[in-house]
Amino acid sequence: MRKRNLLACMLAGLSLLSACSQEQGGRPQMAPEVAVVTLEPESVTLTRELPGRTSPFKVAEVRPQVNGLVEQQLFREGGMVEADQPLYQLDDATYRADHESARAGLQSARAELEVARLRAERVANLVKTGAVSKQENDSARADLKKAEAAVASARAAVRRSRIPVDYARISAPIAGRIGKSSVTQGALVTANQATALVTIQQLDPIYVDLNQSTSELLSLRRALEAGQVEDTTDLPVTILLEDGSTFEHKGKLEFAEATVDPTTGSVLLRVVVPNPDHMLLPGMYVRAVVGRGLRDNAILVPQQGVTRDPKGNTNAMVVNSDNKVEVRPLTVSQTIGSHWLVEDGLQAGDRVIVEGLQKVRPGVQVTTVSAETEQPARAVEAATEADS
Repeated sequence: MRKRNLLACMLAGLSLLSACSQEQGGRPQMAPEVAVVTLEPESVTLTRELPGRTSPFKVAEVRPQVNGLVEQQLFREGGMVEADQPLYQLDDATYRADHESARAGLQSARAELEVARLRAERVANLVKTGAVSKQENDSARADLKKAEAAVASARAAVRRSRIPVDYARISAPIAGRIGKSSVTQGALVTANQATALVTIQQLDPIYVDLNQSTSELLSLRRALEAGQVEDTTDLPVTILLEDGSTFEHKGKLEFAEATVDPTTGSVLLRVVVPNPDHMLLPGMYVRAVVGRGLRDNAILVPQQGVTRDPKGNTNAMVVNSDNKVEVRPLTVSQTIGSHWLVEDGLQAGDRVIVEGLQKVRPGVQVTTVSAETEQPARAVEAATEADS
């Protein structure tokens, strides 16, 4: 009897374990949940960072136009000067003496002119009465014209003698920041000497000279001709300083050089940038974000949704219409904010997984939720070329 009870208990336990096992094995496995972004076409401004250096808007190397000793330096080195502001005073004693002599010559010529005029008038009256011959009258008129010419010549000599006096006071040809003087008081300088006395640079505005490779230039022109992008040369140019900060004033693309530098294979682009505080100085290394074109119907994918395989190929995990995961090989060209610009591999309406990639593999069925992602900017402040 006791054996029968023990056997019944064992059978009941086995039945219970079997039922539990069947219940656990028969429960369906839940599909993993992933966050997706549904791609939509966008209008974006494509940009490119180009290296460059600053150069002054205007440069004037000041040289003397007459010989002389430097009597005075009339400016503070490193300061700001205005156009026509006196910079140096040369010894002008000899030039002033020549000028006074020329003025005296003019007075003498004017006196001679007055004598000739009076004589010509008297002879003209006498010739009417026959008191003098016509030949004498002609001679008097000729002497008058000679005296008038002598006055004109003396007047020109006065103006000419004044020029060295004015040149002895050397003035600034342009406004700007003046540099270090190469001469001191008492130095002898000569007209049009090779060494400049001082250099003045206008820094507001200032130029930024950029270098763009010919391959990029050709690619952009082909894209413009094909209608793939719209021209954006009128967009403001953002200047990035060497410490990574952004310069507060925007520049404007002024022109592109018509020739290619044979040593670098690049084309010079010149940007004009306001520089009221003189933050930018000539020779500084900067980078400029220049517009390459406006592209309509561009496809942008969040960077967290793009991966690379061991071979370096770019891929994205996409949820298809059956809610199954598939791998899409991509071609991307550049970053725009926190997104990649897709050239091939994705299209509008595709659902790209941006969260939960570690939970899935190709062919797995998933449950999707919409991800909250930062919207890409329509007009991008900075963009960099992709390595792919």
